[in-house]
Amino acid sequence: MAQLPPGIRFITSFSRDQWYRAFIFSLTFLLYASFHLSRKPISIVKGELHKHCASQVEIDSYKEYAAQIQPVKKPFNASQCGWEPFDKSNYKQLLGALDYSFLCAYAVGMYLSGLIGERLPIRYYLTGGMLASGLFTAMFGLGYFYNVHNLWFYIMAQIANGLVQTTGWPSVVTCIGNWFGKGRRGLIMGVWNSHTSVGNILGSLIAAYWVSTCWGLSFVVPGVIVAVMGVVCFLFLIEHPKDVSCSCTPSSSSKSFLNGASRCRIQMPTLNSKENGKPQDAEMQHLLPDSDNCSVATGEGRHGTSAISFLGALRIPGVVEFSLCLLFAKLVSYTFLFWLPLYITNVEHLDAKRAGDLSTLFDVGGIFGGILAGLISDRLEKRASTCGMMLLLAAPTLYMFSAVSKMGLEATVVMLLISGALVNGPYALITTAVSADLGTHKSLKGNSRALSTVTAIIDGTGSVGAALGPLLAGLISPSGWNNVFYMLMVADACALLLLLRLIQKELQCHADHTLFKEH
Repeated sequence: MAQLPPGIRFITSFSRDQWYRAFIFSLTFLLYASFHLSRKPISIVKGELHKHCASQVEIDSYKEYAAQIQPVKKPFNASQCGWEPFDKSNYKQLLGALDYSFLCAYAVGMYLSGLIGERLPIRYYLTGGMLASGLFTAMFGLGYFYNVHNLWFYIMAQIANGLVQTTGWPSVVTCIGNWFGKGRRGLIMGVWNSHTSVGNILGSLIAAYWVSTCWGLSFVVPGVIVAVMGVVCFLFLIEHPKDVSCSCTPSSSSKSFLNGASRCRIQMPTLNSKENGKPQDAEMQHLLPDSDNCSVATGEGRHGTSAISFLGALRIPGVVEFSLCLLFAKLVSYTFLFWLPLYITNVEHLDAKRAGDLSTLFDVGGIFGGILAGLISDRLEKRASTCGMMLLLAAPTLYMFSAVSKMGLEATVVMLLISGALVNGPYALITTAVSADLGTHKSLKGNSRALSTVTAIIDGTGSVGAALGPLLAGLISPSGWNNVFYMLMVADACALLLLLRLIQKELQCHADHTLFKEH
């Protein structure tokens, strides 16, 4: 009998369950990357919506020259300072209003989204949100082609887009939480959460390609991409492993994973993990395929348990602390997301395209930061302590960034990578692994329908900070960019302070565990 080709041997070396998990991992990665891809263009296009005005002498000279030759028809806007109404002296406040309208709608909608999402099929809910998001993203760009100069048109497009994009995060986190257990959740979700940075990078590159020639396409193309991914979601997304008869095999041992939100529990390995034929508690499940466990209740519990209430989710230990911490962490991250290209344009004196390309380095650093945070938290088994350590390093790094970025392009590149890792690391860990941990907390007694609500509460609270950050940056930046960085450093310090109680519990639990082992 002939030997199988290497490629076929590779394919058959993985089980059916493993292939399904890899597929869901990749699909949800691409789905949410497309959401972030559609959020990035506004930050790239800001440099085109408002340009540094030429002096009046230059304008008069240009008018004389233009009167003598056949003018080339420059699209739709006669202003020399950018696109009306953003060509005025208060352009920073107007651009800040665009950010604020999107992020406020996103924050308000997120609290409702989790509650709605747990009562609807994830595939339909997410598909509808992606199709609507594609429509409203493209709608902003159509303002260019239809010569729209009404501020409220752009604000309403941002508000509508912010509301429909809230369908994304609770849905994908619930889906990935259904498919993967807890054993190496920090690392797995750290890698998975790089979709945020990948989406930002792709969004920056796509928007930057057209920003100087036809900025409307900087929105229309991402809008089309999101809508197409919505169709892909409808055709292929599998909400739960039991929908395709994937097995849930109990682990042979148990290990308490601590994030500072649970009481310190020291457990010995179980002698009979298949006792009574029931899978182990979701707290104890691992992520290794072939010994994979569904991190949620069985099919009976999945449909027979009522969805958790908003107040019930708030009572889960650790939800309030991590939610408030994320508020300040996301404030910092989204200030960079929406204002970094404009900052680079002002400081490095680059055009909008080059500034947009350079800003992607912050997201490259964010990819490594998210993976590193997940890896460290898995190794130390301390989510809050890992976040606290990175927040402690982030504040002085931001100060260095504000000082070093004025020294030249090379220094800016290095600081963008370091700042991206330290700023996005805690943000990535809280929105993924911590949210999934708390959504399957032991106090829920196997109620798998809490994950979407818990995720929405944590990310919704964080989105309040995401709305405040760009708004404050727009108000503070006229007084100098240094003051914006001081605001970001204070926010990092507040995020760290909110985690101190959980960090103390983790350290105390570690000390108790060490004492137990010694005896």
